[in-house]
This record gives sequence, C-alpha cells and structure tokens, in this order.
Amino acid sequence: MTTSTREANAKAEAVTAVKPDRKFRWYRWQRRFAPYIFVSPFFILFAVFGLFPTLFSIYLSFQAWNPVQGLGSMEWVGIENYQFLLTDPWFWKSLRNTIWLALASGIPQHLLAIPLAFVLVSVVHRSLRHPLTAAYFLPYITSTVAVAIVFNTIFGTQFGVLNWAINGLAEWPLTSWMFSGIRDQMPINWLGRAPYIKPAIAILVSWKYFGFNVVLYSAGLATIPRDYYEAAMMDGATALQRFRHITLPLLRPMMFFAITLTIIGNLQLFDEPFILTNRTGGPSESGLTLAMYLYRTGFEWLDMGTAAAMSWVLFLVIGTSTILHFFISGRRGLERRE
Repeated sequence: MTTSTREANAKAEAVTAVKPDRKFRWYRWQRRFAPYIFVSPFFILFAVFGLFPTLFSIYLSFQAWNPVQGLGSMEWVGIENYQFLLTDPWFWKSLRNTIWLALASGIPQHLLAIPLAFVLVSVVHRSLRHPLTAAYFLPYITSTVAVAIVFNTIFGTQFGVLNWAINGLAEWPLTSWMFSGIRDQMPINWLGRAPYIKPAIAILVSWKYFGFNVVLYSAGLATIPRDYYEAAMMDGATALQRFRHITLPLLRPMMFFAITLTIIGNLQLFDEPFILTNRTGGPSESGLTLAMYLYRTGFEWLDMGTAAAMSWVLFLVIGTSTILHFFISGRRGLERRE
C-alpha cells in the first residue's frame, strides 16, 4: 500500500469519526434548547403585552403625561399623582360607590345561588337540572351591552316594566302595605335620580352574574358523596339540617373561590354603570365607579399619569380585599371538612 493510499484512508477514517461526533453534539443541542425555543412564543408575547405594560404603568404613575403630545412630553412628578388622589373628592366618591356596589350586588348573588344550587342538585330531576342550570347561566354569557340596554328599558320612568310591577303590587290588597311609602314617589326615575342609580346597577349586576355562581356551586355540590346525605336521613336529619351541617361545610372551598372571584370582579365594575348612566356616572356621580373614573381620567381628560396611579391604587384595594377575605375565611376556606 502506497503512502498516498494510507493518507487517504486516514483522512476518510477521520471524517467518519467526526460525523457521528457532530450528530451527537447537534442532538444534544436539540435536547437542551429545543424546548425553550418552542415555548418562547408565550414568553415573548407575555413580555410584550403583559410584563412591559405593567412595568410601564408603574413608571407612568410617577409621570405627568398627555399622550397626544408624545413620549417626549413626559415629566417626572414623583408621588404627586398619588398625593392628588388622596385629596381628590371624586376619587373617594368613586371608591365609596365601588365598595357599595360590590357589597350590594355581590352578597345577594351568593345568598341566592347556594340554596338554588342545592335544590337543583338534590331535588330537581337530572333531565331538568341541566336545562335549568343553562338557563341561569345564559345571562352571564350574554353581551353586557345588550343586557344593559334591556335593563335601561326595564328601568324606564313612564313605561318601564319595574315601575309597572311596583305599581301593580302597590294596588294589590295583599301587598299594598309593603309599598305604601313607595306609591307616593311613583313613577320612580331609576336612572335620573341619585338615590336610585346604585340600586339599579346592583340589580343588573346581581342578575347577570348570579347564574355563574349557580354553576360553580352546582359543580361543588356534585362532588359531595351521597353517602353523607343518606346517613343523615337515616338519623332523621331534616333537609335544612342536612344543608347546614353537610352541604355548607363541604362546600366551603368552592364558596371561597366564588366569593374571591366576586370581590375581584365587582371592584372592577365598568361596563354596567358605564352604559346605564350613559358614561357620565349619573346625577351627582352616584353611579361613578373607580374603573369609570380611571377611564375618564386617562382617555377623556388625557391625564395618563394620574390614571396609572389610580390603577395601582385599585390594584391595592382589590389585593387588600382579597387578603382580608382569606384571613376572615382562614385556612378553613381552602379545606373541606370530612
């Protein structure tokens, strides 16, 4: 074998040895970095549309900025935006309105949804249970604009269904005593007088989100073993006793979850009062919520710095309320009593 042949064979063996090594390194690189490449679209989108706006809003809350004048018009003002909110009467009024609406529309949802869900799961036949549950859930998936327009008609002064019903009950002998004080005020201008705007908004919100809580509680009740009820019935427990001593304790985790969602949602009320009051908040700003005031400050008055500060104050209010709910419920809110 000549020298040139030996050299050619040696080069061929070297190339053959290099190729598997390169394939191994490429395979190892794929195993190591490919998962991050595939999951990177989520992190990119989150960084652009989630993380950046959040950080920018924090920075913006310390600025005075009119967006029409461009980014160059930003002026550092420190905590002046927060100090202004502490002395702004409209801010405090909108905060009081928001808390009032959160309580007035949130509490009835759960006081009605829990017993109704219990009846649907325990009494109603399965063939009717699902259609009824779907009917209660229908308002939740209906457009808020459409619902608000319908309720705007219901709350009409002269031809509204609500005034017509109240007037009929006031004239009926069996219920006239309940409406003797209201009869003198008929017809009630629900959306044109300050004392009635918040109750009107609370009725709409309770009606719209009541069915969502029925679905949640029905799902929670479906997980409770039937053996507990059968044992209680054998011991002579009434339906009320079974509801009090079996249903409520075992439903506590779902109650904690549902009430937490209600707190977060009701403190951000915007669509319903915005449409019912024709985006003004009504007379004396009685229906002006914190989210509405934030919108008006940022997008109507073009004071983005104050609006950003208000958004973080709203975040603190929601976070504080949720934490208080957690401590009031305690660890029992996250555990089922067996």
